[in-house]
Amino acid sequence: MVRGFFLGFIKIHILHHAAEEAVYGLALISELRRHGYELSPGKMYPVLHELERALYLRRVDRVVNGKVRKYYTITRHGLAALADAREKIRELVGELLEGAAGEAGTTSRPASAPRRQRGRGRRE
Repeated sequence: MVRGFFLGFIKIHILHHAAEEAVYGLALISELRRHGYELSPGKMYPVLHELERALYLRRVDRVVNGKVRKYYTITRHGLAALADAREKIRELVGELLEGAAGEAGTTSRPASAPRRQRGRGRRE
């Protein structure tokens, strides 16, 4: 299950980099490795093809050192998906970190929120 979560992060990370500049598979593998993700070309290229089929990425073939390299750029559809993902991530991360702050002994309860009473269920 955790692997599925990280695959989603990887897809968003790919869109993020493709929004900055044209990207190719091996460069993305190296970039993701910096973040602790170990992807082989056999895992990376199906993800890129899936994002291309979903119209989030557009492929452009370029000849580099006599070999064809497949570069991917983000599409308008991909930009919209990335913007939506960023908004949802921002909201989710805020909530998760807020919960983590409560676990660390600090409270995220607003000052105006009433405290719960233990015992007989009475409030003062």
